[in-house]
Amino acid sequence: MSHPYLDESFHVRWSTLAPAAVEADITLALERAEQKLAEVVNQDRGRLSFESVIMGYEDALRELNESWGLVTHLDSVCNGPELREAHNKMLPKVSAFFAKIPLDEHLWDLVLTYSKTQEARDLTGTQRRAVDELLAWFRQHGAELPPAKKKRLEEIEAELSQATQKYSENVLDSTNAWDMVIDDVAQLKGLPQSAIDAAKADAAAKGLGTPEAPKYRFTLKAPSLIPVMEHAEDDSLRKRVWEGNGTVGRGDKYDNTALVWQILRLRHEKATLLGKPQFADYILERRMAKTGRTALTFTEDLHRKVKSAFDREIVDLQEYRADKTNTDVRLLEPWEVAYWSEKRRHERYDFDHEELRPYFPVDGVLSGMFRIAEKLFDVRIAERQTTFTAVGDGSGSETPAAPAESGAVEVWHPEVKFFDMRNADGVLIGGFYADWHPRDSKRSGAWMNYLKGGWPPNGERDRRPHLGLICGNMTPPVDGKPALLTHDEVCTIFHEFGHLIHQLFGNVPVPSLNGVNVAWDFVELPSQLMENFCWERESLDFFAKHNETGAPIPDDLFKKLINARNYMSAVSMMRQLSFGKLDLELHINHSTDENADLDRLGRTLLKDYIFPTNTEPPSMARRFGHLFSSPVGYAASYYSYKWAEVLDADAFTRFQHEGVLNPKVGRALRDNILSKGNSEDPAKLFRDFMGRDPDPNALLARAGLA
Repeated sequence: MSHPYLDESFHVRWSTLAPAAVEADITLALERAEQKLAEVVNQDRGRLSFESVIMGYEDALRELNESWGLVTHLDSVCNGPELREAHNKMLPKVSAFFAKIPLDEHLWDLVLTYSKTQEARDLTGTQRRAVDELLAWFRQHGAELPPAKKKRLEEIEAELSQATQKYSENVLDSTNAWDMVIDDVAQLKGLPQSAIDAAKADAAAKGLGTPEAPKYRFTLKAPSLIPVMEHAEDDSLRKRVWEGNGTVGRGDKYDNTALVWQILRLRHEKATLLGKPQFADYILERRMAKTGRTALTFTEDLHRKVKSAFDREIVDLQEYRADKTNTDVRLLEPWEVAYWSEKRRHERYDFDHEELRPYFPVDGVLSGMFRIAEKLFDVRIAERQTTFTAVGDGSGSETPAAPAESGAVEVWHPEVKFFDMRNADGVLIGGFYADWHPRDSKRSGAWMNYLKGGWPPNGERDRRPHLGLICGNMTPPVDGKPALLTHDEVCTIFHEFGHLIHQLFGNVPVPSLNGVNVAWDFVELPSQLMENFCWERESLDFFAKHNETGAPIPDDLFKKLINARNYMSAVSMMRQLSFGKLDLELHINHSTDENADLDRLGRTLLKDYIFPTNTEPPSMARRFGHLFSSPVGYAASYYSYKWAEVLDADAFTRFQHEGVLNPKVGRALRDNILSKGNSEDPAKLFRDFMGRDPDPNALLARAGLA
């Protein structure tokens, strides 16, 4: 293959995607996109049509979007020096290309001219929305700016791309730069055996220790960090990990402080260039909230409603610790909060989340989750055989890792799995990769994305299946035993699967309106709604099976899980609100405060939002990838999680009333929301499913805070 990143095959041949091929392939994709756009622009103005203008524009960009998507995906899951260099070399060129599109006066004139034709005026439904959305997108991205401002906007976009990429690299590199190796297992008292075994295996994998004298290695990846913070009895051990976590994006060569201010300043300048007072108003203009003030008011209203419960929960925990240690009530240290919280949860409810691990082997969770989806949405999900071959040298002479007749699907790492999803009639909806465990070359967190967007049959266009992926950093397997997950990790898998089915069920013939290409404060509705199935007995029994006996969760353990669900729910909710508050305040009121102390400013802004501790933690902003690891991402939009949580809490009541696994309700969700993408206003889609507007108190009621 001479240009592996441009290969049109549905299943990606990962072994051919060498870093050495990135520059040539993306350069060619850029040239082809430029040529195709020119053909669209130069068409006969007397014969303009929806197909030639709107669909022609989308088709012109598809190859570049998909090939560059492969590069950015590999940067997320297989990051290394050669790939990073290749990615960063092409990033400014790709960013500049996309930045120029809405500023191209000839292309803008074409779209505007078509929108005024009789054919365009007569459009209805999805086609009408596609034209309106494209017009709004061009205007929002500077199509009507004068030449000098257009030039500056292009420069800003290039600077933002490079600054956010460097920010992301600093987070990954500083996370990997820290570890803690323990020689004496006695220091690990209180830790679950699963965490001790994982730390021992991690050390051995790094060549540390021997079978006779093992060592135990801990990192800042969630499956390693969280058990220490919640269970280690050694206060100094928790302190070391907390201090280590504070080095992410902070200090020495990985410090993100200056980048945070640079990104904020560039976003603010971009917004003002485009006629908005600040970035939040700019970015939210075409989302459900519409303005930064609306989003901030939403956040502050929720804050007021949970503040008294939040304060009570803080005092209760402080008093509990004082009672247990026979000391005075005082502010906790930040490395004490999770530990004493878990200890009190265990005592109050006789419940330890570790008791649930044996019921959540990762393969069993996935299998049961798929069965739930099959029952609710009338689909079939089947695992495919996979094969892995290390990436070649990029010369184009690689042999395919898996001949087509074998039926095996290539993957980018041996742990990755692949699945097909089909309708009940056997028609392929799409396929998806699943990659669940941490690696040094893989970014933190969990996410869903797609590599190829699909569409339904339409006119002369045949059906095109979707190709998606779901990734995370869950508890890994140890010593050949199955990976046993926490309940929180299970919820995360269901969350990402919710995003995935939103994409795979997308049935809109216009790609830019399909799947997860919806308003950002609506996109979390399907993902957060799916988490609810992790709390219902009927759905849990589909996937919560003991890894050795196959038995379901015992009734008494299930009752403990439910009883403890809203334990310290105000603290949990306030933590999320604090992220949204910081995000909005930075982008609305403080985006040009470059001389301000980032830590002091954060403490001031979040005085009533964060759990008060004796030692003040550094600002989250330096490692807040949602906000700063891409030019837009969740910037001025982190409130979306809570906004959509109001919707999901309300929407799930229909399942509770009509049947948790009722196929009729599942089909209604698929038909009215999951398949619709951005083909209609999201508020209407919600009403179509629920028959009414959302109940604003649903979230507080579910959290026991109403």
